[in-house]
Amino acid sequence: MPAETLQEQLLAAGAASGGLRFIDPRGGAERESFFAWSVLAERAARVAGGLAALGVAAGETVALVYPTSPEFFDALFGVLLAGAVPVPLYPPVRLGRLAEYQASTARQLAAAEVVLVLADHRLAPLVGEAVATAAPRLGCRALEALPAAPPKRERGRAGDLALVQFSSGTTVDPKPVALEQRAVLAQVAALNSFWRHTPETPQSGVSWLPLYHDMGLIGGVFPALALDATMTLLPPERFVARPALWLRAISRHGATISVAPNFAYALATERIADEELAGCDLSRWWLALCGAETVEAETLRRFADRFARWGFRREALTPVYGLSEAALAVTFGAPDAPFRALRCDRAALAERDEAVEAAGGRELVSVGRPLPGFAIELRDEAGRTVAERRVGRLFVAGPSLFRGYFGRPEATARVLEEGWLDTGDLGFLAGGELFLTGRAKDVLILRGRNHSPADVEQAIDDLVELRRGCAAAVSHHAEGGTTDRLLLFVEHRRGASTAERQRLPARSREAVLQATGLAVDEVHVLLPGTLPRTSSGKIRRGETLRRHLSGELAPPDRAGPLQLVAAFWRGRRALRRALRRTTRQATT
Repeated sequence: MPAETLQEQLLAAGAASGGLRFIDPRGGAERESFFAWSVLAERAARVAGGLAALGVAAGETVALVYPTSPEFFDALFGVLLAGAVPVPLYPPVRLGRLAEYQASTARQLAAAEVVLVLADHRLAPLVGEAVATAAPRLGCRALEALPAAPPKRERGRAGDLALVQFSSGTTVDPKPVALEQRAVLAQVAALNSFWRHTPETPQSGVSWLPLYHDMGLIGGVFPALALDATMTLLPPERFVARPALWLRAISRHGATISVAPNFAYALATERIADEELAGCDLSRWWLALCGAETVEAETLRRFADRFARWGFRREALTPVYGLSEAALAVTFGAPDAPFRALRCDRAALAERDEAVEAAGGRELVSVGRPLPGFAIELRDEAGRTVAERRVGRLFVAGPSLFRGYFGRPEATARVLEEGWLDTGDLGFLAGGELFLTGRAKDVLILRGRNHSPADVEQAIDDLVELRRGCAAAVSHHAEGGTTDRLLLFVEHRRGASTAERQRLPARSREAVLQATGLAVDEVHVLLPGTLPRTSSGKIRRGETLRRHLSGELAPPDRAGPLQLVAAFWRGRRALRRALRRTTRQATT
């Protein structure tokens, strides 16, 4: 009988040689450690016993704040085996934004009704102020501080919550997405039905994606668990610092699957030196999935051309589409086939919501067809299904849709009706394949026509003065104004000279006009790190405009050693206050 919960899958694994491999490249060496699924199950059972002894009850939510490490999985599976619900949160990585991080984390702890925060002992002080503000009933603990108790192995039921994960928050504040066990396992089954897994060609993956993000956890780790296969994990901050570590790991372990957002393929193309790939072989990389943000055809072409000499196959590049509310993937491009792209007339898209092919038009990449069990519809403003090559709002149905936003029935009702999810994305179908044109809330409305902000931002990507991928285009109708204005916010590259910064507005206007025919009304040049981002690194356009209008769009604070020590000291004091409060509550 197939497993109905992640706990059952974990406790049943171990017959093969699968597990998790962790790469720790500190000190220059690429050290690795391996943990079989059976070992992780035993470690997690001990954590579960400690959680039960502490007072965590079945169905209660427990937040996790960890880097990519075995301890993250001790906590994740430990919470599940205790019968509780894990809530993975992103750790503090932008030290110049600690105050912002503390405030957003406190809001997330409150939104998910968390009773306990489990945190890496090195990170706990940096979440201390958030814990003190949210005041979870059992405070904040490191795993080693849990009470000693007999192991616990609750198997759970299909209708239980498997986890609460926060949406990326690209256009609004992140919302707590409640996913049932049956939904997560349905997503995992759909993914595992898509790729090869036989004794002759076992599935093997490499991922540097954050574990608090569905692409890293649900898309990477859980499918490997279900197959009793092996997943190799690299910390995301190490990938950003040395992108070659990603491709070296794929080569070293003969990985067949790895997924990354568009920016990662661009970063690898630009930053990896030939000598870093000495002896590498990428020929077994069968699926190079690309999703989570706009997929750019030119980025994929450059990547394929750059790494062909190491055996990388262009056919491996596979664009995909998904979202948190669907537990991840909805559509996949065709495997073992070149990705498909169309050039569409910009005026037809803007004026008639129609995809008309035209040389020199806007290039859009297909993100494929629905996975088994999923259905998609493109609808107009009246809710009617639109014809092929007509732009509409994307609705999704399938077996892995979320239960709803945790504790937010009204927000759930706005997007979920009769089994269909309103994604908020815009796109069209061509030959049965999905092409995305943007987010409804991000669309630039200029003189009554709709335009894509991604078009404007991509037009300036190659400017040497610009920090690549660090731009936000928004439209704004000021009070008392006569028309909408196009505003462009750009971060200059680190080390840019005064002359380069001064010419960036004119160069940006010229590049946008040539590429899109749009005239930019205002260009705001910002210091690196100023643009607000989601936990997964995507720029929040709407929040950028809000902060600009309120005078809050400011660069990060200094994050030197003294500032870090001060943050640790404040966090420790906040944790002590929280501990005293929980102790008093437990004794009254």
